[in-house]
Amino acid sequence: MALAAIYNIFIINKSGGLIYYKDYGSAGRMDTNDSLRLASLWHSMHAISQQLSPTPGCTGIDLLQAHNFDLHCFQSLTGTNFFVVCETGAPNMEMLLKVIYELYTDFVLKNPFYEMEMPIRCELFDHNLAQVIQKDRVALLGR
Repeated sequence: MALAAIYNIFIINKSGGLIYYKDYGSAGRMDTNDSLRLASLWHSMHAISQQLSPTPGCTGIDLLQAHNFDLHCFQSLTGTNFFVVCETGAPNMEMLLKVIYELYTDFVLKNPFYEMEMPIRCELFDHNLAQVIQKDRVALLGR
């Protein structure tokens, strides 16, 4: 049976702080410090790429391709970054990121107990995200 295409999901606030992390990979799990370092590094690379790009209106790095994984990024208008680490060549990750953003707006931002820029602790968001990831895995595995 093939492994699921999605390894990790990160949500980074506009200041570069990690506000959500979920690990879906079975090998090479990261500890808390590693996930914080990766989120901070990605935020910095994304911001620098916006400033150094010769293309006017560049929004930063959308895709980082490595030998063993791809990193897809979506930046909302408020500056919150959503990124997914997945298998190389995994399809429809841009659409998945937009669905995650919709879940974030529906279940996190509309939650009266959530404070902006703080870590996300919302059961409804976790539950609905798990459903979306499961549907995505089923679609990727062709079941």
